[in-house]
Amino acid sequence: MAEKQGDECGSFSAEEVIAKFERLTRDAAAVQRETLRRILADNAGAEYLRGLGLGGRTDPDSFRACVPLATHADMEPYIARIADEGDTSHVLTATPVTSISLSSGTTQGKRKYLLFNDDLFKCAMQTGQTSFAFRNRAFPVEDGKSLQFIYASRQFKTKGGLTATTATTNVYRHRDFKAHMRHTQSECCSPSEVLFCPDFAESLYCHLLCGLVLADDVRTVSATFAHSLVLAFRTFERVWEELCADIRHGVPSPTRVTSPAVRRAVSALLVAPNPALADEVARRCRGLVNWRGVIPALWPRARYVSSIVTGSMEHYVKKLRHYAGALPLVALDYGATEGMIAANVEPREPPESATFAVLPNIAYFEFIPLSLRGCDVAGAADARYTEADPVGLTDVAVGEHYEVVMTTFAGLYRYRLGDVVKVAGLYNSTPKLKVVCRRNLVLSINIDKNSEHDLQLAVDSAAKVLAAGAGRLEVVDYTSHADVSRDPGHYVVFWELSAEPDGDGHVLQSCCDELDRAFTDPGYVGSRKARAIGPLELRVLRRGTFQKVLRHYLSLGSPVNQFKLPRCVAPSSSAAGVLEILAANAVEAFFSTAYD
Repeated sequence: MAEKQGDECGSFSAEEVIAKFERLTRDAAAVQRETLRRILADNAGAEYLRGLGLGGRTDPDSFRACVPLATHADMEPYIARIADEGDTSHVLTATPVTSISLSSGTTQGKRKYLLFNDDLFKCAMQTGQTSFAFRNRAFPVEDGKSLQFIYASRQFKTKGGLTATTATTNVYRHRDFKAHMRHTQSECCSPSEVLFCPDFAESLYCHLLCGLVLADDVRTVSATFAHSLVLAFRTFERVWEELCADIRHGVPSPTRVTSPAVRRAVSALLVAPNPALADEVARRCRGLVNWRGVIPALWPRARYVSSIVTGSMEHYVKKLRHYAGALPLVALDYGATEGMIAANVEPREPPESATFAVLPNIAYFEFIPLSLRGCDVAGAADARYTEADPVGLTDVAVGEHYEVVMTTFAGLYRYRLGDVVKVAGLYNSTPKLKVVCRRNLVLSINIDKNSEHDLQLAVDSAAKVLAAGAGRLEVVDYTSHADVSRDPGHYVVFWELSAEPDGDGHVLQSCCDELDRAFTDPGYVGSRKARAIGPLELRVLRRGTFQKVLRHYLSLGSPVNQFKLPRCVAPSSSAAGVLEILAANAVEAFFSTAYD
């Protein structure tokens, strides 16, 4: 008999959690059929399903025959009735909608509304509990705390009266969150007032301060995204002396920590002046070379560092390793605002090799087989794919690429997630997925089609040229833009570097040429040779430019916990402000000579 989705955590040990996962994945096909049956039976009265003629049937064949594949645009009118009109009838689900989850909006330029309910919370907790159990078996942590750089996001009421915020904040604010926390990770160093602080910079500063005060208790260091961890320690490089002063005097900085509730909570941790600890932190900081290994230096009892490192976060892995020293980097789970998908059950694998085993009872999964028209799949963009009919979870082929389709307990039916994954292997009978890229197109001017992954590969290739130069510079971050303001249009790649590029013009010109050559899509190469696309432009930005971009998105309501720098700035209302920031902070520009 298939086990139900979202069983309560209770007091299960890690080995019991792992044993449950083993049972679920031995016959994933049966678990999937039962999961679909439950979703359809529970929501048989939902207007969306009634209108498709299922007639109460719950088998996969009937479901696929009656229910079409859907995108967010297809679901949006139904979600809007719930969110904006306050429609409490069974529009998409019979289960009450408790709140609205918002996507980040940094990738597509528009925040999506999605439904959140208790079932989705239970799925998230089960996924976290599973990965924590495997993580704790690989890196045992019997006691202690976790230094977590996590931030609750702003909340607002929709026109229909529902609270809207990020999916992670919906999880944090759930009535059962604290009860589940002890089964999914170590206790956070920071009090909840820091987590819910409305000012991101203040919250980040306090996370660092609390982590230093409780350094002997820290066993893990984590954040939702690798970007957040790198940002935290780049910030630490600038403010460590202020943190030492706070510890020395026993009070948080009055300019850094202004919220009364946060000051009270953090002051309670500081308790009293501690000059000995302040001196020790300062001694360790001064002993570091270029901040390499700062995490184990300051938190010597930490066992590992964890965050999401896939997709657009891969760029930050190198810098994260720099800060982590010899500590293992552990990839966190695979999920989306729409729902969780898979857990990392092999936490010893390095981020570049990380795969995620699908939990077969948290949603019903299908996979659209993808093949390419004569191109290497690693650089696939949407327009270069051909599709076949979706297959079930246990019908996928190892080594092949697919788009993920989800049917959830929160009102999404055959929903195209837009993620491209590769089936890297099997865990019992459930697939292990490697995240490849988003299907949405990144760069295109003529007949060229380049994805986010294509851009990343080009930047990585050019960054090697940069690192080999005399200045040993690094690419801190990057984005791009397809400039069609003049004919022919051309690609613009924006780089922020680790130091000012004085005297490195020749090296940067070589980087620009390498960027241009590294886009190997035949449509791009042909268009460049035919002069239908102009020479690629590399613009070097002032240091701190991408911090300004982050603040711009935060000012528009984007959540820092979900922030992902858009790798292509496409035309949109939010992009106009980003392009203005990038243009105003460009200090040098180089044009490719690769096709001259």
